[in-house]
Amino acid sequence: MNRANPSIALYLLLIFSSGVIVGAFGMRLYSPATAKSAAPEDWRKQYFNEMQSRLKLTAEQATQLNGILDETKTRAHQAHEAHDSRLREIREEQSAKVRNILTDEQRPEYDKIRAEREARAKLVKRN
Repeated sequence: MNRANPSIALYLLLIFSSGVIVGAFGMRLYSPATAKSAAPEDWRKQYFNEMQSRLKLTAEQATQLNGILDETKTRAHQAHEAHDSRLREIREEQSAKVRNILTDEQRPEYDKIRAEREARAKLVKRN
């Protein structure tokens, strides 16, 4: 029986190894692709290069595409700023309504809570 022990160990090693290999391929095959966050400039460059190479844009078309991308960027920033401005207004209205239901003793603590929340929000925006 001593002779069978090495062959059993070899078979177990092969089974274990094949399980590891199949598991690795399975993970790669079935795991969802993660989104790669790219800087807007990188995205724009990649988009422009793909459009230029696949559509074989002329120099005039490439210039026009750049103009379209610039205009879209400007409009998107304006929309974002308007949205942020409206959200600020809504938050201020909420704050005013909350302050109205509080007593004079509660308002300083509420202001402190708001200041802490704003500081945390700024930290999150930076990161």
